[in-house]
Amino acid sequence: MKKQKLYGMLGVLSLLGLVGVFTETRSFLAFFAFAVDFQYFFLPADEMTEARMARAGARAFVVGMLSMAAVTLGMLTLGAASPDRALTAGCTAGWALSVVVFSLLCAWGELRESWGLGRDT
Repeated sequence: MKKQKLYGMLGVLSLLGLVGVFTETRSFLAFFAFAVDFQYFFLPADEMTEARMARAGARAFVVGMLSMAAVTLGMLTLGAASPDRALTAGCTAGWALSVVVFSLLCAWGELRESWGLGRDT
């Protein structure tokens, strides 16, 4: 299976948004944002797209880990929460920021490609 098809599988996460539709937990509606990843099933596979998405994923991972550490250590240092609560907040912030960074970098790369600007950095 091509890497690009694996990125398309991220769209399956959008099904978690249905939990927000059928329950009172509206925060699950944010998972519908992953529906845009289904587009990778229909795009032609090329090395440039796979490289761009790999770079975006690596950068998002680093941002997520650094933000998780910063939030967790910050909450522990300030005494704002118990260690369990600080770790939960850190994991939540890290995951959310990594998803945002990955999405923004992928969108930026696609915009640059559509404008014909060549290799993105």
